[in-house]
Amino acid sequence: MNLTPISVNFDIGDGRIVTIETGKLARQADGAVTVRLGNCILLATVVAAKTPKPGQSFFPLTVDYQEKFASAGRIPGSFFKREGKLSDYEVLISRLIDRALRPLFPDDYYCEVQVLVSLISSDPEVMPDALACLAASAALAVSDVPIQEIISEVRVSRIEGQLVINPNRTPLEKADMDFIIGATDKNIMMVEGESKECSEEDIIKAIEFAHNAIKVQVKAQEELRDKAGVTGKRAFDLPYANEELKAKVTAFAKDRILAVAKSASAKHDRGDAFDKISEELVESLGELSEEDAPLVGKYFHDLEKEVIRNMILDESVRLDGRSLDQVRPLNMEVDVLPSPHGSALFTRGETQSLTTVTLGTPDDELLIESAATSKYSKFILHYNFPPFSTGEVKPMRGPGRREVGHGNLAMRSLKQMMPGSEYAYTVRVVSDILESNGSSSMATVCAGSLALMDAGVPIPKHVSGVAMGLISRASDGKWAVLTDILGDEDHLGDMDFKVTGTRDGICGIQMDIKVDGLSMDVMRKALEQARKGRLHIIDAMYACMEAPRPEPKPHAPRMEKLIIDREFIGAVIGPGGKVIQEIQRETGTNINIEEVGETGEVSIFSAQKEGLMKALEWIKGIVAVPEIGEVYESTVKSVMPYGAFVEFLPGKQGLLHISEVSWKRLETMDGVLSEGEKVKVKLVGTDPKTGKFKLSRRVLMPKPEGYVERPEGGERGDRGDRGDRGDRGDRGDRGGRGDRGDRGGRGDFRGDRNDRGGDRGDRRGPRDGGDRGERGRPTPPPDQPQEPMFDEES
Repeated sequence: MNLTPISVNFDIGDGRIVTIETGKLARQADGAVTVRLGNCILLATVVAAKTPKPGQSFFPLTVDYQEKFASAGRIPGSFFKREGKLSDYEVLISRLIDRALRPLFPDDYYCEVQVLVSLISSDPEVMPDALACLAASAALAVSDVPIQEIISEVRVSRIEGQLVINPNRTPLEKADMDFIIGATDKNIMMVEGESKECSEEDIIKAIEFAHNAIKVQVKAQEELRDKAGVTGKRAFDLPYANEELKAKVTAFAKDRILAVAKSASAKHDRGDAFDKISEELVESLGELSEEDAPLVGKYFHDLEKEVIRNMILDESVRLDGRSLDQVRPLNMEVDVLPSPHGSALFTRGETQSLTTVTLGTPDDELLIESAATSKYSKFILHYNFPPFSTGEVKPMRGPGRREVGHGNLAMRSLKQMMPGSEYAYTVRVVSDILESNGSSSMATVCAGSLALMDAGVPIPKHVSGVAMGLISRASDGKWAVLTDILGDEDHLGDMDFKVTGTRDGICGIQMDIKVDGLSMDVMRKALEQARKGRLHIIDAMYACMEAPRPEPKPHAPRMEKLIIDREFIGAVIGPGGKVIQEIQRETGTNINIEEVGETGEVSIFSAQKEGLMKALEWIKGIVAVPEIGEVYESTVKSVMPYGAFVEFLPGKQGLLHISEVSWKRLETMDGVLSEGEKVKVKLVGTDPKTGKFKLSRRVLMPKPEGYVERPEGGERGDRGDRGDRGDRGDRGDRGGRGDRGDRGGRGDFRGDRNDRGGDRGDRRGPRDGGDRGERGRPTPPPDQPQEPMFDEES
């Protein structure tokens, strides 16, 4: 048994080495390789049936990418604790591989092929999606499955102005361009990605930069193939053909097909006309053999494709009568549904999207989980493509790969304009396609942009999208780029090129090439034509709705976000959540607090604006730092004989002394203030020893006429004859204290020690003469101002 692997290495930049290895794992597959970068290892296998199924008339390729949770030392969180159906993330990577591989197989190859790529070891810094297609192509390269060329894919990102191939996960977060490019050593095959309003020329530079890196990877695969001893590909039987029958089909149907193609009829009318020609063709041919009967439909379809392509190239005439760069008629409305938080209806020709926006709290965030990462997303977009949109009857089985891919393109495009972390809402966009005849994903982008503005989401610009097509003829090298392609033009064309963006740049791209070869001249032409189409649609969108609503609709939840210092998070939450629960209960709000670096992000949600503002002010009060000289609206919490304790900020109380309640001398607090009463106070100082707050109400009142302020720090004036204090007697016998062993009499003298901040006169007694019972301050003359009476101990 020989398990010695065969391997090749190459550098992808910055000294990072990729190793491709074969011959050790999965040896019964037709082809199997591992691709390693750092600790990230992918296993790719390919198996192809030897013969096609009877009656097979198309190429059945299956591509599945799956991440094993064990690769990152994790156990799946599902009920069964094992990997289940592919996640949307895995489906998207599977599509990236599939779209690049499919054009490599011969047109008449109908044997079933299955490509499986698994992540078996994860590296937290390595993005496996950029290596998955390399692994799949290498597995095909070392197999005998008949492919025409070797390809690879790379991620190209622009980080701080520099283009980087397959950047690590951390620096990728700073990228303003992020694209996956698939190509052979000669031709671009696939482009998908997003950017923050980059220019068309930026795209060209990124593609050329990526293509140079791909050439290195293709060369490495060829080296591995040669080392593995693969010298040829398996032979396969060509499907049965009848050239005589093909000529009869052409003679009967060619002119009829051209007449219908030039009629500029609607989709279903055109389809019905083609079906009628097909039925008449079958009748004219009479009874056919079992082998020839299936060929009629194939030859008719091939002829239809050829006639329409030549019509477009030779006469610049399209199926619906438009010019090559013309966008179909547009119609759009916002606020079309009363209950959703935002809605829009976008119609372009025979393609229509009804899109809604729902605003939610952080509790509604979407958990996106892969083997290496687990993160939450506050922006969600779902795309639905029901069968009635194309006039068909099909079972509803949930979203397929096409729906996942189209929704992802729209999501990535609109995400570029979404507000940042300061916007606390979780936003869900749902596009329901009601009609489809070409580029419903681009209709989703346009309708989504309008619906977001209708919901009051503060996106700064509209985002629109347009689908471009390419028709080319190898015999004479002639080609034409089509703007806003129909479904039929997509089907018969050589390229599906979707471009989204604002007036200022590109936000998203998805391109698939169905033929070999796409020169940069064609790419530039397609991008420029797409820019003009995009701007035409955007102008109509701004005419429909120029800017977002200033605030959400009345029935949408209100939101405010407050950034506080991290040290105040505990104060807002309170012990055991007591404070935040009280705020939510009293204001009818939903509050979320998240620690971000040195700050806390407090998000407040409420269906009622009044409760929202009340909670906001409450929290602002908790985190506010009291400032001397500021005036506060306070609430009386308790009334004492010497003043009132008031809460002037949430959780912050101070003493409003009886002497600071009014310019008028008050003998008692009875009837002056009551618990729960609102009163404005000014913070006039803090006690230097205790840090307690000193508040005043009287300084906010007009000073009485003729009032004379006592000089600060001045003499107390003549306090009068204090009298003869009398004979104090023997201090050993202090009258009533008795034997120190019996201290019962002291209780009456000391009073209640829990209330030492009150009027001490009752305790101390008079000071007029020998009896020391009352030691209260003498009443000043009427023309003398009262002495401030801040109690330093309270």
